[in-house]
Formats: sequence, structure tokens, C-alpha cells
Amino acid sequence: MPSEIKVPTLPESVSEATVLEWHKNEGDFVRRDETLVDIETEKVVLEVPAPQDGVLKGINHASGDTVLEGQLLATIEDAEAPAAGEDSSQAEAPSAVDSSDAERHGPAVRALLAEHKLEAADITGTGRDGRITKEDVLNHLNKPANTPVPNPAPAPAPIEKPAEPAPLSDIGGGRERQESREQMSRIRQTIAGRLVQAQQTAAMLTTFNEVDMSAVMELRGRYKKEFEERHGVRLGFMSFFVKAAAESLQNFPLINAYVDGTDIVRHNYADIGIAVSSPRGLLVPVLRDAELKSFARIEAEIGDFGARAKKAAITMEELNGGTFTITNGGVFGSLVSTPILNPPQSAILGMHKIQDRPVAINGEVVIRPMMYLALSYDHRIVDGREAVQFLVGIKSAIEDPARLLFDL
Repeated sequence: MPSEIKVPTLPESVSEATVLEWHKNEGDFVRRDETLVDIETEKVVLEVPAPQDGVLKGINHASGDTVLEGQLLATIEDAEAPAAGEDSSQAEAPSAVDSSDAERHGPAVRALLAEHKLEAADITGTGRDGRITKEDVLNHLNKPANTPVPNPAPAPAPIEKPAEPAPLSDIGGGRERQESREQMSRIRQTIAGRLVQAQQTAAMLTTFNEVDMSAVMELRGRYKKEFEERHGVRLGFMSFFVKAAAESLQNFPLINAYVDGTDIVRHNYADIGIAVSSPRGLLVPVLRDAELKSFARIEAEIGDFGARAKKAAITMEELNGGTFTITNGGVFGSLVSTPILNPPQSAILGMHKIQDRPVAINGEVVIRPMMYLALSYDHRIVDGREAVQFLVGIKSAIEDPARLLFDL
């Protein structure tokens, strides 16, 4: 019995999505649970699997199309798996003799080709297996027409002149100056909107401090091999800052709160978001109840977030509900920055590059591995005194990590 492939249930507050990429073409034989198409929402990419074995038919929305929850994407018709050695793309599909080259592309592309009397062979496809996307056709249409240049009249005999500098157009070996335009992904649009929202709605300030990483580095160097052998994960620096932040949030609960209209919403738990980069932009999955987790559990979850972010496998549930955020620009070489709040949260901690610097200790100048810390906060509910003391609490815990072990 044929099955309909529909846009899956979208996350709460998300009204529409974008067809990102089809992994199969019309006429391909597909197997149950095989990913057919990726749907991009404002926060995550959803994979739509095949509900049964069969042949993919009637793709209604091509890459780049906007779709709504429940809309029909395609259908799968019953068919037997192709015999060994048979091209699965030919199963239950029209023969090559009866099909034009355009028919292997989506319906939106075919409509544009027909409307503008274009040949598919004249357009370079950027989709899977050279498949033409809607954007490819639009870009082709927007190219300036080639205007024939009339043959110039015979020029008079050249007059020898002193050598002149090469014209600007010849600089760079005749390279043409070009610009291109592409649509923002939904995830990038969401990131942009939230950053602007933070700038416009919060009274944002940033306070700075620096921390001596010597004690943490010495402790990590002493136990990291044994830690990895026992727990199966590497001991990094982030777990120390997560534990330090979780402890300090209990001492300064307003930093763990947020403004909702004229109310202040407080939390007796620390759900700490960890900013991780992905091919489609910055994501902030959340460590739930970070104050209750061990170093090993924290490192394992952060490692899992990083690995799945690269595959666009972070879920909506993991992105929602954080009370505080930590971001580490130091992994990219940032020495100091002012992180932007992650609404509706009231504070974000920025870690930076560890760098050997001369510092004065007990009246002597010594070289120590130092890191600048930045805490951006919403001054509507967090006073400068609390922000500074919160950051000092993190500094104290990192410079004397035994405090984390003994809950001091």
C-alpha cells in the first residue's frame, strides 16, 4: 500500500520549515528507515525516514522550498527490491528513453524550466549527484545576458608611447570582481534574531577578570590518563568551569534567574548551556542539573554534544530551557571578548585562550598560564556587585580546585 511522506511534527513555536536536501531522487528504490530528506527548522535539522520499502514518487517540494507541518512531500509506492546488480534508480521508474533530463529534477525545478523555456543541460546543478535545485535555476536566470560585441574598425598603426602602469582590471591576472548572494539558513536567521533581541531588550553589561590556570592544569596533567582509562572520556577544562559556575550560581541565584515582564523567574537548579559550533551555526545544548553531575558525566555529555552538533543531530529538547550559558572562544584563539546574552537568560560566561603572561605573586614577577574571563549580565536584575562577586567565585574555584571537591 502506498505511503505518504509528510512534513513531520515541528517543534513548539516553529510554524514552518525549509526543505534542505533530498537524499533520494524520484524513481529510486528506498528501504524502510532510510533517510529521504532533511528538513531545516529555526533550531534543528529533522531527518525524514522512509516508512516502508518501495519506490519514491511525486516529490512535491524541492530543496529550498518552504513547507508547513503535515504537508505532503512525496509518496512511496509498493515495489520489490531490485535484483542484485540492477540500478535501483531504475526500479519502477520510466525508462531513460521516455524521460527527458529534466525529469530527474524536482517539480519546482521542472516548472521553472518549462516557464522560461530552459534546457536542464545548460544549467550547472549543485544538488546531490548534480541535481538542479530551484536556486540553480534562479541564479541562471539572474545571470546577465551575453551581449555580442561588434567587430571593431581597423585601428591605425600604433604610436610608440612610454610604458604605462597596468590597468586595475589587469591586476591579479585578469581576475573578475564578483559578488554572490545566498539565503540565510533558518538556524542562522534564528541566531541573528536572538542576538538582536538580546541587544534590544536587556540592559547588558560585561565585567572581566583573569584566572591563573596553573592549579587546574597541574591537576589535569596528574590525573588525565587515569581519568580517561576509568571513565572512557578525556578530562578537559570545561568540566571545571561548569562545576565552578554551578556552585557560584547557588550563591548568587539572581544570575540564574531571568526577567519575564515585571516578574523575576528564579530556579533552584543549574541547567547550563554549552555553546558548540556546527556547520550550520552556533548551538547551545543544555546540561541539565549540572550542579548534581560528576566531572566524568559532564565531560561525557559535552563530548557527545560536540560530536552530534557536527552531524546536525542535536534535538530540540536539548536546546530548550537553559538557565545560564558558557561559551569558550579560546578554542578559536580569542584572547578576550564580550559574549552576548542567550535570551531569556540573565548571564553568560566567556572563556578565552590560555596564554603565558607575567604576573606579580608575593612581590615577584612570575610567568603563569592565564585566562581572561568575561561575564555579560542583564543589569535589570543583576547588580554590578553580584556580577563581580560571582566571577570572583569562579576564579577562586579554578585557582584552588580543591574547593570544588569539598563544596567550599
